[in-house]
Amino acid sequence: MLQRKRFRDVIDRQLALFLEEDSDLLDDVAEALERYNRADRDEAEELYGDYQLAIEAAVERLAELRDTYARTLADDDADRYENEFNAAVKSRWKFAAIDET
Repeated sequence: MLQRKRFRDVIDRQLALFLEEDSDLLDDVAEALERYNRADRDEAEELYGDYQLAIEAAVERLAELRDTYARTLADDDADRYENEFNAAVKSRWKFAAIDET
């Protein structure tokens, strides 16, 4: 039986806000990956580093959204919320290993 995620609505709103206000970070990730994929061998390592930096910027912003809300919750609720948020981010953006922040 599927269990309804308690924080689904707030997480959906937060991710929509991220898309509205910070979509440039996702554009940066996509552009960096495209440059890396087109690079020749001599440029690839540096461009992969640029790609990783773009991912880091997006993940840091997502973590900021997550952590700001989590601070308003009791410890048990905060842990559950963080887990649900991380899973939602990973599901939506495969590159985002947000729980490592």
